[in-house]
Amino acid sequence: MNIEFYKYQGTGNDFVMIDNRTKTFPKKNTTIISKLCDRNFGVGADGVILIENDDKFDFKMIYFNADGSQTFCGNGGRCAVAFSKHLNIIDSKTKFIAYDGEHIAEIENGIVSLKMIDVDEIKVNENSVFAYTGTQHHVELVNDLNNFPVFDKGKEIRYSYAEPGSNVNFVQQINNTTFRVRTYEKGVENETLACGTGVTAVAIAMHKTKKTNSNLISLPVEGGNLEVSFTEENGSYSDVFLKGPATFVFKGNINFND
Repeated sequence: MNIEFYKYQGTGNDFVMIDNRTKTFPKKNTTIISKLCDRNFGVGADGVILIENDDKFDFKMIYFNADGSQTFCGNGGRCAVAFSKHLNIIDSKTKFIAYDGEHIAEIENGIVSLKMIDVDEIKVNENSVFAYTGTQHHVELVNDLNNFPVFDKGKEIRYSYAEPGSNVNFVQQINNTTFRVRTYEKGVENETLACGTGVTAVAIAMHKTKKTNSNLISLPVEGGNLEVSFTEENGSYSDVFLKGPATFVFKGNINFND
């Protein structure tokens, strides 16, 4: 099977993008998805994104983690917008459908602002916060993020949650409006350079626990900088936007019959 693909990245969170409007990609074949993501024997990516037609929306985004499981991915959503613009499916604004529902977005000069789902169920624990922002997220403050064992602790916490588990975000506060984040992602089973749903969860968690009173949060990640804004009313968060770059890396073809 010969597959044409495009590689995109959003603050280091990288994806194999496939135009599947002809619906020829074998979506049930998790082996191919994992091989595409393999950094030694495939293209190398955190996930695979398919773009398909939809009757009610500009396009449908289907996201697979590297292990073949499906969820929503914020940085992947931003890259899907950039890729759809490249395919001339959209211009600068769009409404599309994904795993967690509908999204609107806008792209300008390579910067994508993506509306995330509303968040109204936030569980505040003694040392952590849990929220669903398109996928499951554990948020935990630490003092020394540079030297924190993100992989080991992240993996331990990820599996402490019932299936399907949780992504795990470790956070260090820089100032009232800036929080640095490192994330262990389920499905990838490793630390990634960025996580869009993760920084969204962090921004909301930091506001919920009164670490900040701002509704515009800067979030440095290992692969760059992201920004999250929101409106809060009676503990519910709406008009949640994730903003950052979405960049084309390269395109190619891969043949799994070779």
